[in-house]
Amino acid sequence: MFSRRTLGIVATATTVIALSLTGVSTASATDRDSFAGSVPKWATAANDAGVTAPDQTVEGEIYLPLRDQAGAEALATAASTPGARGYRKFLQPQAWIQHFSPTKADSDAVVASLTARGLTISAVPASRQYVVFRGTAAQLGALFATTLHDYNYSGRVLSAPSSAPSVPAALTGKVSGMSLDQARFLTHPDSIKQGDLPASGAEALSRQAPTPSAITAKCSNYTGEHTVTAPVAYGQTTFDTFNCGYVPSQLRSAYGVDSLAKSGVNGAGQTVAIIDAYASPSIVNDVNTYSAALGEPGLTAANYSQIVPTPAQFVDQAACGYPSGWQGEQTLDVEAVHGIATGAKILYVGGTNCGGGLDVAMSKILDNKLANIVSNSYGNLGEAVPNDVLKGAQNLHIQAAGEGIGLYFSSGDSGDEVANLGYASPDFPASSPYVTSVGGTSLGITQAGKIAYETGWGSAGDKINPAGTAYLSPLPGNFFGGAGGGASAVFAAPAYQQGVVPTSLSHGFRVSPDIAALADPYTGFSVGIRPIIDDVTLAVGDFTRETYGGTSLASPLTAAQIAIVQQATRTSIGFANPTLYGLDRILPSSFRDVQPQNPTKALVYTSARSGNSYLISLDQDTTLKTTRQYDAVTGIGGVSFELLSLLAAGRH
Repeated sequence: MFSRRTLGIVATATTVIALSLTGVSTASATDRDSFAGSVPKWATAANDAGVTAPDQTVEGEIYLPLRDQAGAEALATAASTPGARGYRKFLQPQAWIQHFSPTKADSDAVVASLTARGLTISAVPASRQYVVFRGTAAQLGALFATTLHDYNYSGRVLSAPSSAPSVPAALTGKVSGMSLDQARFLTHPDSIKQGDLPASGAEALSRQAPTPSAITAKCSNYTGEHTVTAPVAYGQTTFDTFNCGYVPSQLRSAYGVDSLAKSGVNGAGQTVAIIDAYASPSIVNDVNTYSAALGEPGLTAANYSQIVPTPAQFVDQAACGYPSGWQGEQTLDVEAVHGIATGAKILYVGGTNCGGGLDVAMSKILDNKLANIVSNSYGNLGEAVPNDVLKGAQNLHIQAAGEGIGLYFSSGDSGDEVANLGYASPDFPASSPYVTSVGGTSLGITQAGKIAYETGWGSAGDKINPAGTAYLSPLPGNFFGGAGGGASAVFAAPAYQQGVVPTSLSHGFRVSPDIAALADPYTGFSVGIRPIIDDVTLAVGDFTRETYGGTSLASPLTAAQIAIVQQATRTSIGFANPTLYGLDRILPSSFRDVQPQNPTKALVYTSARSGNSYLISLDQDTTLKTTRQYDAVTGIGGVSFELLSLLAAGRH
């Protein structure tokens, strides 16, 4: 517990602050600066599960306002917009911090306020945009004049302030918002293993031995390698089987990268940063075992580095899904980037958790410009975090754009999120207007390495009866996963989307995604990994190959292609959206416009765990639909090297 008074402070100004913090001041409550926008919308009486245990440790984050918000936004826009006077005139980190960051005095005042109450400071970035701290629920409640309660939300119990938190008048103007809730711990990797079934599917947890089925699909290494006969669907009875997992050489060929690699264009001279929570203990060994088996170049000290916390610094593991829950994500990201841009350097930066730790990881890159391409394969559950937190996080995206750093975020794996939230929402941070949101496709690749088909990622599965004569529910069956997207409820429509995104989708708001790449696990990517088998010791098991998908795959694939473009054109793209949409207005044929297949494309998948077989119907992404031109599944379309070369050269 904590003292109700802070003693021994004799300087007048400091005394005023300390007395305000303890609530033993003659000042009234109206002298405090209140932040109603820091209370999550789900912190309601209907969800209230009681007062949070006073001794429960809580992570908090205070956001400080930029000194010139309008100027920072103007720089981010001008530096990224073709034709603007400041196009690609980026600031170096120290210059950006000098012009726009909160002052050191303001940051120090916030830190002093926290430490005066016994709170622990976890991090203050060089940009001074926020302070991450930890303390008990009782300490935070007293400091911010609120009470933390537990709330039932999205199948979890999360703590949050029950009323608007506030800071003393002495800090007025120094704070723009705060995060005192656990909504940030809903942040999760946007990856799906092939065979992951909906939570309602009992076989997802079954450990029983496979049972015989009249229809057994063998995985295909390329489209058309194997077919099976199944009950009639979409006017046909012969279907391709699911993919074993594409390897890097197949994706390089399909995306047109191989021909450039022959002339030395493979991402050399570029650095792609990857951010996730925690750190895999076996990443280099895993990638090199995987690469050796496929005849690919491995990782060395010259092309791979990492900035990661020690295992002792990992926090909030249960809330964030443990290191084992993030290991596959890191492995997927690194192997995807390395598989496409074999000559690029990779920098992995791990967060201490899935909350403030991810912000700290981002700031390490931005404040030192350690890379100008950053892949982020994670997202929140919709935009279900307080508005003040969204805006505080967005300031990091504005900093990145002003410095010429392109942030790529996966758009999510749960479609419109209605099943999780009860209402439609895109995932944040992908919904931020200052990042490139990467949606997903299902991709068929021929034996010759060409694209056989490409459609929106939205997988629905219909179980085939044991006799192989009928489906157990009406087609297309249950939703298995699909690219996130849709209109934001927070961010207004950016100028770059005008004239491209239909108003019937935007209604005046930002719509994601922007572009798309392979994400369907049933046409997925083969990953090599030694999975963590003990989250305490971080011991790993034997090396295995698994097939992954999710927009977590699409984001690093896109980042890798950007690295190749930057090498080929000797150009730094920075925040790409204004250029992407600008080209789409004048030359929409430059994009691979991802559309529905006619008839609907479907694959047959047999679960190795249960022996059950399913018809997997593609392009079934909840209420999100692929259409001609822009749509909320694939954005303006699939990326192509030819397109991105034009973007980097600025020829439009």
